Amino acid sequence: MLKVKDLMTIDPDVVAPDTPLRSVIALMNRCGYRQLPVVVDGRAVGIITDRDVRLAVDSPILSGEPLQRLQALDTITAGQCMTKNPLSVTPETAVYAAAGLLARHKFGALLVVEGERLEGIITVTDLLNQMALRPEEG
Repeated sequence: MLKVKDLMTIDPDVVAPDTPLRSVIALMNRCGYRQLPVVVDGRAVGIITDRDVRLAVDSPILSGEPLQRLQALDTITAGQCMTKNPLSVTPETAVYAAAGLLARHKFGALLVVEGERLEGIITVTDLLNQMALRPEEG
C-alpha cells in the first residue's frame, strides 16, 4: 500500500510566523509554490496558501490605495493570515486516505507531521503526478 512518505516532499521550504507577506510571495513565486508550512523550531504551527495571501492583501480593511496595499506586504506577516493548527497526516498515512482528506476539504496540501514536528508536505500535484505515472488500466 502506497503511503504518504512515498510521495511527500521531504524537508520542504518553510516560513516563520513573523515572515512578511512580501517574502512569502517572493518564495512562492520563485519556487512555484501555492502553499508553505509555517514553522517554529521545527514544529508545524500553520500553513499559508496563495489564497490566504490574496485575502489578506485584498482585505476590505485596507483602502483601495495601491501604496497602502504595497505597504501591507511589509507589515502583515504569515502568522497573521495563516491557517493555524491545520489538518495534517503522518508519513505512515495511506495515500488514499490523504487524497480523501484533500478532496473532502478542498485543500491543495496537507502537512506531514510526526507529533508536532514537520516531516514534509503532500500536495494535490504530488497525487496527480503519481496517477500520471500509472499505466492505463482497462
